[in-house]
Amino acid sequence: MAQQGIDVIGRWELISWYQEYDDGRVIYPFGDDAVGFIDYQKNGQMCCAFARSDRPNFTTGGQWNAEDSDKVTAYNGYLSYCGTFRFDGSAVEHDVKFSLYPNWVGTTMVRQVSYEDGVLKLLARLEVDTPEARSAILVWRRPE
Repeated sequence: MAQQGIDVIGRWELISWYQEYDDGRVIYPFGDDAVGFIDYQKNGQMCCAFARSDRPNFTTGGQWNAEDSDKVTAYNGYLSYCGTFRFDGSAVEHDVKFSLYPNWVGTTMVRQVSYEDGVLKLLARLEVDTPEARSAILVWRRPE
């Protein structure tokens, strides 16, 4: 449950992103030292980006002429989206306008919110009622 009166407005740094599967598995999609931010603006806009901390540089060219294998590695180690948001004190809804992942555009992502000791947690349930059912948990703190 969210702490009463939490103000999500502003920039938050990523502490951790992990997924807890209903069968007991725990994974860190970008490793246990992923980096990133989420920014909630007063005007209702939001943006987030996070990545593997060990993302390699392209070895075969630049952004336009690198080999597909380099591009796949870059894609698999980075996530970003932006749009608008609504926060009701216990859940935040992200209406996705732009995303690295085209299938997310036009969707609404609902995250349960908790806040304790300066740590903001956003939790989403994924693939419910399947063998891959899990909770995705993003943990944030305000930058120092």
